[in-house]
Amino acid sequence: MTQKKLSNSKSQTLTKKPRNMELQIEDSVLVRDYISGDEKSLEILINRHNQRITSFIYSKVLDRDVTEDVFQDTFIKVIKTLKKGTYSEEGKFLPWVMRIAHNLIIDHFRKNKRMPKFEGNDDFNIFSVIGDDKLNAEKQIIKNQIDSDLRHLIEELPDDQKEVLLMRIYKDMSFKEISENTGVSINTALGRMRYALINLRKIIDKNNIVLTN
Repeated sequence: MTQKKLSNSKSQTLTKKPRNMELQIEDSVLVRDYISGDEKSLEILINRHNQRITSFIYSKVLDRDVTEDVFQDTFIKVIKTLKKGTYSEEGKFLPWVMRIAHNLIIDHFRKNKRMPKFEGNDDFNIFSVIGDDKLNAEKQIIKNQIDSDLRHLIEELPDDQKEVLLMRIYKDMSFKEISENTGVSINTALGRMRYALINLRKIIDKNNIVLTN
């Protein structure tokens, strides 16, 4: 499918409402039908999720032209993946597309050198997004990815630092409780937490990782 054709499908979603029958077809079925050669199935998927994906992209880039570009690139990547037969998340089409859009947004910011930098301090605000319970569906998807990314980064820390950080951030334990559970002084627990954050920042910088919320 060409970009022009995709653009036409996108513009039609502003005025065209899906038929009742289309609403009843599950995403996984439409994906399977498209892979089998039914081009109409992709159009239904685009129509169905256009508003949510476009709104999510715009909430990050705050530019309508960039939003359209990212939307186009997102579905071009979707099409290529489906055509190659490498799609393996049946039943989870929207979260998968949102992940693609999220990655393309990050690419856009990196290319334009506008990506918000990771900032952390002793108040542990690097983890603020994890504790946010007031998230819409789109932000929840990104929150889950950030949480997953952080878990992988934390695994690279020395065991004593990792232990304190997990207790503090994920178990919401006080340093007094951490001290009692680990058998070290409160000052030692504080020191391990501080070094854990310092090392976490180094890992993030070394791997050029961007965490956004």
